[in-house]
Amino acid sequence: MNLSALALLAGLTVADGAPPADSLPASRPARPRPRWRATLNGRVLPTLQLGVEVNPAADEVGPLLTWFVLTETERRPALFLGSSSDRIGSPKGTQSYYLTAAKYLPAARLSPYVSLNWSEWDERFNVPFGANVELGRGFSLQPMYDGHRSHLLGTWAGERVSATLIWAWYERAGAAVSLGF
Repeated sequence: MNLSALALLAGLTVADGAPPADSLPASRPARPRPRWRATLNGRVLPTLQLGVEVNPAADEVGPLLTWFVLTETERRPALFLGSSSDRIGSPKGTQSYYLTAAKYLPAARLSPYVSLNWSEWDERFNVPFGANVELGRGFSLQPMYDGHRSHLLGTWAGERVSATLIWAWYERAGAAVSLGF
């Protein structure tokens, strides 16, 4: 690994992690989830990002992975494979594994995406999707569907820092801060 090429991104998310009862599969009872989550990601190759997610209140540490199989071009969407903890409110230790396609549409200032996601919690595939909508001056909105429920993110992004307000399930508020170095 070339350390001069290593890029790091650290994040902290604060949200009420208890899922609403109607978002739970019948075979998976609700479990309390932590309100704090920290992530650290490093780009170890131009197309590979590895990281770790820590949920201290749940005594949980899990892997993060993103591999850019195809980078986006003017005519082709980006295609990437990845793994992270399952969606908001998932039980401790459940991962998701996904294939995602995303494409920036400059005329619309819009970046839609769609994923085919294997959920360990559900023990089946689901199809998350959403779009990042640029509002200008570093602000954006991201309506999204995680395969079960919808959320809305509002973000301000600077050169090496971003702040996001989260409206999980359109019911519960949260916030996230990310730093790049």
